[in-house]
Amino acid sequence: MPRLWAGIDAGKTHHHCVAIDEDGRRVLSRRVANNETELLALITDVLGIAESEEVVWATDLNQGGAALVISLLVDHGQPVLYIPGRTVHHASRTYRGDGKSDAKDAAIIADQARMRRDLQPIRGADEIAVELRLLVSHRTDLVCDRTRAFNRLRANLLQYFPALETAFDYSRRKGSLVLLTKYQTPDGIRRAGAPRIEAWLRKQGVRSPAELAQTAVEAANRQHTTITGQKTGAMLVAKLAADILRLTREIEETEDLIEARFREHGHAEILLSVPGFGPQLAAEFIAATGGTMTRYESADRLAGVAGLAPVPRDSGRISGNHHRPKRYDRRLLRACYLSAQVAANHCPLSQAYYTRKRAEGKSHKQAVLALARRRINVIWALLRDGRPFEQRAPAAAQAA
Repeated sequence: MPRLWAGIDAGKTHHHCVAIDEDGRRVLSRRVANNETELLALITDVLGIAESEEVVWATDLNQGGAALVISLLVDHGQPVLYIPGRTVHHASRTYRGDGKSDAKDAAIIADQARMRRDLQPIRGADEIAVELRLLVSHRTDLVCDRTRAFNRLRANLLQYFPALETAFDYSRRKGSLVLLTKYQTPDGIRRAGAPRIEAWLRKQGVRSPAELAQTAVEAANRQHTTITGQKTGAMLVAKLAADILRLTREIEETEDLIEARFREHGHAEILLSVPGFGPQLAAEFIAATGGTMTRYESADRLAGVAGLAPVPRDSGRISGNHHRPKRYDRRLLRACYLSAQVAANHCPLSQAYYTRKRAEGKSHKQAVLALARRRINVIWALLRDGRPFEQRAPAAAQAA
């Protein structure tokens, strides 16, 4: 039985730690800077108060600003529990007073760790999984930046040259973006002419330069009016097009890094053998799960974390009332859902299950979620046993 419970309200520059005893009395309350010297001093003082008895630590963050203190605690062999910030927020309503402070939150974290037995321990990080999480997050940021740039480019182009805005699907044709880095206005395109534009595009290594040049000239011939603000708009469009091309290169480079690092993981070949998983989605799965199944005692637990297990809402005579959970890992759900959607199109076994669910009256989204939930059982068992997926025909699988 632990003697002390230490709760840490983690922050970017400072943390607040409160330690309580078996009766819930505070024996330490301290604000410490997020640096190694002060954190080591805190750990030493708390262990000194415990007098060789066990101390259970708990924090409301499991990465980010709390990464250093968690690493130090793990290196010292200290058990660390993770209490999500949302749980701390809801639990604070059951404590006296409406005030909020870092010290109060740290005390609530410590008290919840003292009373609850269902909290998830933070284990030593899988180095590849941590690196994949950083790379996947970086790729997501780059994709979001590129999407915003696409939207701004189309909005600016629509402001002064709507014919060219509708002429291309800029998110699918790289050559159209290369075109905009030099030619953005109707009069400029007409002056250059199709042959000169085609020659320049060909020099840039663009695919189908003649078609692109002809389409641009046709759009320019449909507009002979110069709209106010065209000069500034064209300057912004050229800059945004160059930014999108740069972001696309960065995304491709990041995806290459993700694939290379993912293939070094011990579960890489197993996940790639599962229909619907490619290197990118499988890397997202590894990043979300931490690279090991030891933290999930069953496939049901993994499904719950992924948001694929329905939650009952029964009361009185009402039973069998289920709804989607509100607390789940959205990154993990995304990887499971997208891989199931791909499998439903290309894997005969998954396609048969998806078709059966649609025949039962489920929508496309419900059928894919049901398939993703079924696949969780398979993925968890494969990773637990360390064996690859074996493709079987739908009839043989049903008989088995």
